[in-house]
Amino acid sequence: MNILVIIPARGGSKGIPHKNVKELNGKPLICYSIDAARQLTTDENICVSTDDDVIIKVVEDYGLKVHFKRPAELATDCAGTNGVLLHALEFYEKQGRKYDVVVLLQPTSPFRETKSLKEAVALYTSDIDMLVSVKEAATNPYYNSFEEDAEGLLVISKGDGTIERRQDAPKVWEFNGSIYVINSTRLKEVGLSKLNRIRKYVMDDLHSIDIDSMFDWYMAEKVISSHLIEN
Repeated sequence: MNILVIIPARGGSKGIPHKNVKELNGKPLICYSIDAARQLTTDENICVSTDDDVIIKVVEDYGLKVHFKRPAELATDCAGTNGVLLHALEFYEKQGRKYDVVVLLQPTSPFRETKSLKEAVALYTSDIDMLVSVKEAATNPYYNSFEEDAEGLLVISKGDGTIERRQDAPKVWEFNGSIYVINSTRLKEVGLSKLNRIRKYVMDDLHSIDIDSMFDWYMAEKVISSHLIEN
């Protein structure tokens, strides 16, 4: 497959200022995803999409060329990932480089393993829209998850409420934000939100850590300092 790895990294992080270049265990956060991408393909097929000059400098000091600066309208708080991916694909297509597959690696997932990334890509086939990494959902809607009814009373979110043990409930998965393997043709046809033929790749909670807040950051540091994971 002809693969383009896209690492989206806008500069306007609110929860953790300049999160993408903040050092985790002595290495800028974004560099963990660059290292993972380099185990999958060559630098010419790795795209860091950013609007931020500081991020560009950090990435290029790490040896990866940033070929374009993301437009401001794709770097606002309201801008979605779909536009970022399409913009990157269009940039390369104008250079005569077309890609069958986009592998999206969020820089906020520093603990994804090379093994997981390669296994996920290997599971992808061209007859699906997307393969995504998941973990077992922390809250199962069939058990111990409730919503309000018309009277303002709590009712079980899904099912008939007869499941008494969590292990008896059907397994439910949630995206962990680590790996997305996307059919680029379908992405251009219908957009990211309408991709519906989706296959999963399961990861454990530890390797699924997604850094979105300072609490998440402290947890990541604790994982490293406790030698629970190799980095």
